[in-house]
Amino acid sequence: MEELTARQVKQQLDSDTDIVLINTLGPDSFRAKRIPGSINIPTGQIQPRAKHVLPDKGQQIVVYCASPDCTASSKAAKKLTQLGYNNVYDFEGGLTGWLKEGFSLTKGNS
Repeated sequence: MEELTARQVKQQLDSDTDIVLINTLGPDSFRAKRIPGSINIPTGQIQPRAKHVLPDKGQQIVVYCASPDCTASSKAAKKLTQLGYNNVYDFEGGLTGWLKEGFSLTKGNS
């Protein structure tokens, strides 16, 4: 599975590339701060929710969590791959890597 940098993720979000960006942390962490445009599917909910939220197994999916030390995104990426998704990328830098590059986060329920 390929890993992406914060700049690569930002470029994809700013382009016409159709990606699904998944925050793999819990709902409280997601509401507290997240990368704009991301959706929340905690790692433990990947299997039951994937087929409903991600019907296209060829869709480009980028998963992330809190930091390079957090393993939630790599576990989620592995689960997605095992479920047959074939275009999955792990943004291992997560929220800290995003902020380190100077990109902004959003918060709240929207």
